[in-house]
Amino acid sequence: MNFLKLIRYQNLLIIALVQAVFHFGFLKQQKGLLVALNDVEFILLIIATVCIAAAGYIINNIVDQETDAISKPEKVIVGKYISETRAYNYYIALNIIGVLIGFFVANIVFKESFAAVFIVVAFILYLYATQFKQSLLAGNFLVSFLVAFSILLVGIFDLYPMIIAENQQFLGILFQIIIDYAIFAFLLTFIREVVKDIEDYDGDLKTGMNTLPIYLGKEKTQKVVFGLSFIPLITLLYYLNANFTNLEYVIYYTLAFIVAPMLYFIVKLWQAKTQKDFNHLSTVLKIVMITGILSIIVITYNLNQISNVG
Repeated sequence: MNFLKLIRYQNLLIIALVQAVFHFGFLKQQKGLLVALNDVEFILLIIATVCIAAAGYIINNIVDQETDAISKPEKVIVGKYISETRAYNYYIALNIIGVLIGFFVANIVFKESFAAVFIVVAFILYLYATQFKQSLLAGNFLVSFLVAFSILLVGIFDLYPMIIAENQQFLGILFQIIIDYAIFAFLLTFIREVVKDIEDYDGDLKTGMNTLPIYLGKEKTQKVVFGLSFIPLITLLYYLNANFTNLEYVIYYTLAFIVAPMLYFIVKLWQAKTQKDFNHLSTVLKIVMITGILSIIVITYNLNQISNVG
């Protein structure tokens, strides 16, 4: 159980769920579409992604021992339940497994160069934990990009190798939808990362971190996040109005499970004072992220239903 906590298995499950949703719940449901990876091969892609992400969480926990001991001592694993040496061994092993599986999957789609993606991501995660976390907003942007990139990987491995002149327009539309979701995930993750920085303010301050709350102060940062929160909300409403006004289920789902929780987040953010409040807000955004990703299944179902009626 301590190992599962070390790799933050809940977040890894979310990554796996997100990739699986786009492969099985979106791309595989498109009539006449042949994806590059079969189901077993795609599961290998998920495993590779999860291994690299797990290694990233481990190195992050190793580097954050001092900070976590102050801000969230109950969650400290390295040095308390798992030795630093063993944690490093796990880190190296998971990176090797992830890169090797990634290389195998890249060869399956005859795009050997794609294997470099896993090496680069593993290196970036190491730099984030050891260097970028000390830089103002650099870590926030990096984590947000990597979350979004885990979504883009589905399009890169499932769609890109299959593009030919005859299907370029159709696959381009599907890839654009994946990109749109990746942007949404980026925005939500960035906001959540700043909220987590507010939550960890005391520990970060004592260990010399340079986060936005330390640079601006907690109250000013809270106001900045409040303003930023309207960007994904307004963008989502515009996107809904522009593309899905004829999809009844999509509208109901989006309003109930994405827009409503985001409005709740905005209201609670304005009232938040304690570390517990910001932890709750972080959890709310994680839920919105999940419900937002799952909306692709509702969209696919609603479109297929209309197509069948037609």
